[in-house]
Amino acid sequence: MRIETDAVSVERAGARLVDEVTLNAPEGQLVGLVGPNGSGKSTLLRCVYRALRPSAGAVRIGGDDLHAMSAREAARRLAALPQEATAEFDFTVAETVAMGRIPHQVAVSRATEEDRLRCARALDAVGAAHLAERGFLTLSGGEKQRVLIARALAQQPRVLVLDEPTNHLDIAHQLEILALVRASGLTVLTALHDLNLAARHCDLVHVIDGGRIVASGTPYEVLTAELLADVFGVRAHRVAHPETGAPQLIFDLPSARPAP
Repeated sequence: MRIETDAVSVERAGARLVDEVTLNAPEGQLVGLVGPNGSGKSTLLRCVYRALRPSAGAVRIGGDDLHAMSAREAARRLAALPQEATAEFDFTVAETVAMGRIPHQVAVSRATEEDRLRCARALDAVGAAHLAERGFLTLSGGEKQRVLIARALAQQPRVLVLDEPTNHLDIAHQLEILALVRASGLTVLTALHDLNLAARHCDLVHVIDGGRIVASGTPYEVLTAELLADVFGVRAHRVAHPETGAPQLIFDLPSARPAP
């Protein structure tokens, strides 16, 4: 299912944090949103997963206005993993993942066998089945991240929105999680801090700077030395991955000089 923003703007305290952003994530593709700190990535994504209502513009999923839907209908189409996701109570991991099934249940129903099966499959998919009886608050940051992704997968969405999903994960789990969401067949819109992860895993990349989209296209088209100098203030050397051919980036500060 396709998700898109149409001229979305966000204003707070007289400042325009997001400025008429139009972008799309085509059905079944993994689409990255990259940009420097404070560029508007998280603010825009909060509009996409309904934590924030835009000051202007619209977010559409499958052509329908996401903010005009009921919360239940929106949750059946879209699941999100916010950057600041937390838990106040020490539910077990199994209970945490089971919360993803709520949009599919009637008000007073108990979990069905299908609910339990989907939760178990989601935990297994992220390599966290062995954590099922652990208290969520006892987990490491990386373990919590994997469990929250399992909860999103258990929700059976058509679109997955992730804000820095590889935070707190070691290299192996970063690669595993992005490979997992890519193989899920879902439409995925994700903010990524690591440009090399974006280059390797994303079908499309949107670059945001100062609240505006300044470039969109494939990683090869977008992640150029010129753009990275303009937006991130770094010198970048682009090389091809020896196996996949995907662009990979080596960075220096603008003032860095080659070693003698």
